[in-house]
Parts: sequence; C-alpha cells; structure tokens
Amino acid sequence: MSGTDSTAPVDLIDAEEDLIPAPQVATARRRLRAHPALLLTGIVLAAVNMRAALAGVSPLLNEMAQHFHLAATASSLVTTIPLVFMGLGSVIAPRLARRWGTEAALCGALLALCGGIVLRIAPPVAGLFAGCAVVGGSIALLNVLMPGLIKRDFPDRAAGMTALYSTAMILGATVSAASAVPLENALGSWQGSLVSWALLAAVAALAWLPQAVIARRGTHHGASAAAPAHTSEHGPKLTRSPLAWQVTLFMGSQSLIAYVVIAWMPTIFTDHGMGKSEAGLVFAFSTLVQMVGSFVVPTLAGRMRRQRLLGVLVSVLMACGVTGLLIAPVAGAWLWAAVLGVGQGGALGLALTMMVLRSGDAHTAARLSGMAQTGGYLLAAVGPLALGAVHQATDGWTVPLCLLLVVCAGLALLGLGAGRDRRIGERAEA
Repeated sequence: MSGTDSTAPVDLIDAEEDLIPAPQVATARRRLRAHPALLLTGIVLAAVNMRAALAGVSPLLNEMAQHFHLAATASSLVTTIPLVFMGLGSVIAPRLARRWGTEAALCGALLALCGGIVLRIAPPVAGLFAGCAVVGGSIALLNVLMPGLIKRDFPDRAAGMTALYSTAMILGATVSAASAVPLENALGSWQGSLVSWALLAAVAALAWLPQAVIARRGTHHGASAAAPAHTSEHGPKLTRSPLAWQVTLFMGSQSLIAYVVIAWMPTIFTDHGMGKSEAGLVFAFSTLVQMVGSFVVPTLAGRMRRQRLLGVLVSVLMACGVTGLLIAPVAGAWLWAAVLGVGQGGALGLALTMMVLRSGDAHTAARLSGMAQTGGYLLAAVGPLALGAVHQATDGWTVPLCLLLVVCAGLALLGLGAGRDRRIGERAEA
C-alpha cells in the first residue's frame, strides 16, 4: 500500500471487516439493498445522533453544575464519563455485530442512546453520571458499526456515503450546540433542552427497527448472524509496534485536545464576560468548520508518502487557537473558534488516514483502528477532568490552557513519528 494510492474513505473500527454473514442474513441484506432509500434514511438519522447528545451539553454545563452543586472537577465528569465508555464500548461492538447482526446492534444502540439521554436529567446526580455512561457506550457502538455497514452496502459509492454520514454527524453536533441555549429558553429548563434529543434518537431507532427484523429473518433461534474470518492472532503484534503506539497516541492526544474544547470552550467565553447564547453559537461555529479540515487534510495525506508536515500543521493550528483563548478569548472568539475547528477536523482526519497508511492490509488497519480508538478515547478522557481540576485549583484558565499548549507540542512530535513512510510489521518501522 503506497502513500499515493490510499484515497479510499477512512474510518474507525470496521465491525464488518472480519465477519462472514450467515447465508440467510446475506440473502436478507440483498433484499434490503433493493430499497436503498430505507438504508439512506437510517444512515443519516444515525449519523446525526452520533455527536448531538455530547455537543449540546457544553453550553449548558454551568446550569447543570449549579443544579447538582458540582465543582469544576466534578462537572467535567459529564464529558469524561462518555469518553471512557466510548473507549470501552468500542471493544464489544464487533462481537455484537457477529452475534446479532449490524442492523440489530445499531437499532439497540440508538434505543440505548435514547434511554441514556433521558437518564441524564434524572433527579439524583448518580442518574446524570449513569446516563453519561450509557450515552458514551451507545455512541461507541455507532462509531464502530456505521463505517462497515456503509462499505458493505454501498461498495461502489463508499466515498460519497462516508462523506454524507460524516457531514450529517458534524451537522448534528453543530445544530445541537447552537440550539442548546435557545431550547433552554423555549422549554424553560436545561433539562428540556437536553432531553429533546432523545426524540431524534427514538426516531432513528424506529428507522432501523424494520431493517433489524428483516436482516434476521430466516435465521435459527440462537444462531449467530456472522462468523469471524480471521483469528485474533492473525497479523502483526500491534502492542509491540512502536509505530502502532505512535498512531494510537496521536489519535488520543488530538482527541484529548478536542474534548477539552468541547467540555470547556463555552465556559471559557462566559467566564470572560460573553453571553451564554453567543458562547454556544461560537462553539457551534467551531464544530461546523471542522468539516474543512476533515475534508482537506485526509485528501492531501492520501497523496503524500509522508504526513509529517501535516501532523505539525494541524498541531500548530490548534496551538494558535488555544493561544488565542489565552490572550484574547472574547475579542477574537470567532477567529480562535475557526482556527481550532479547522485544526481539530484536520487532526482527526489525519489520525484516521494514518491508520490505513501505516497498515499493510485491511485486517491490520481494522485492528489498528480498534487499538487507537480504545486507547485514544481513554487517553482523551483524562483531558476534561484534569483541566477542570487545574481550573478549580487555580481559579482561572491560564494554567489549564498552558498545559493544553504542552499537549499540542506533544501532538506535533507524535505527528513526526506517525507520519513517516513506514508500515507496521516492517523491520525499519522503529
């Protein structure tokens, strides 16, 4: 796999990569593909839900903290807990797809997401944190199941379909962030604003229900929907590969920066005097412009043998945005939001691209993205919690943002390592 021929869509873990469907399931799926409108509707609705439940929290974090009497460190758990379960949940998704089928697992994930969103507004604070865990685990399943389903059912239009679902995902997050405060004002509480997204998750689950039923039609009770194509030992040992760890840490570091921004950007603005409605809009704008980086950077990366320069570039963009939040958070808010958004979108796109470019085959790429996603989200979970604790201890944002600049510097160094023209398993990879 050369550095110039990897223009295929790039995804996280592919739950379908190593599965061979049962004959009855394969036949049922051919029938489903004869009605692509149903599949398209389900894909778009699922994608819209993949980030909306997280993005709508940040503009309301102060109100939630006041309601539950949470300090900054404790309130950061609203972002940290979903990240932990996004990492852990990604491990079980391929097993659920093998046992029950991707369609049934997707439908179940959306139902669980609906329940988790509702649980977050339960009166005791334990309900809030339990709901965050369910939301994170549900999103993990969607992260893993969607890419494989798209490549399986739309093999000739995989690039276009991947772009469609990626765009729907970002638009869902953007609308959620932008509408959080207006919905709070219209419905009279932050609880009403948050729980309103459960309705969209329920609609998406209903769209997948007939597909889940049809895909399992004809299979024997208790029979698995698919069988594994490879053993877990197939391919190079990733945990012994320095290159695999560089890709994993690059994925984790850029995710850490991104989720610190998700957790705290609106709060940084409001703490410096900006109104919470405008802070929500600036945050939504930053989310929207991620599409620029997520489109341009992977396109450039796929045409280059080495991606080291791109790794440094996206790190510098994010460092510039963080520096702006440090020196003039309100006066330059829209500019810093744009720079951060482009950098974040580019860094994520580059991380996903390098999972393919550093792998010698599709099976290794799927295993590497599994390692990088699980490890990456667990590393990212440290960010909001740690910076929230530092903010609480220092009663300001100077030290937390300076620490975030250190992470940006580390990300640039990891980009220099992961961006080399090497393949996992090669003797010269170290």
